[in-house]
Amino acid sequence: MSRALSRFTHPFEVAHHPTLEPEVKRAILASWASDASAVPDQPALRRPAGAAAPVSVDDVLAALQALDSPTTRH
Repeated sequence: MSRALSRFTHPFEVAHHPTLEPEVKRAILASWASDASAVPDQPALRRPAGAAAPVSVDDVLAALQALDSPTTRH
């Protein structure tokens, strides 16, 4: 899955991707939220495998929540 992770630069790219199944989106975002992706000494940031820059864990969690929104297209 790390190959799939490296093509996204922000969690909302994952959440709003038009062809990924919701379960795949959740799996990708969950891996981003994982402590395994945490930036050392910066607990509010995550750097997923292959990512060029870290992202806010708050953005990752917001993207996961957006998947549950009735207005979000899956």
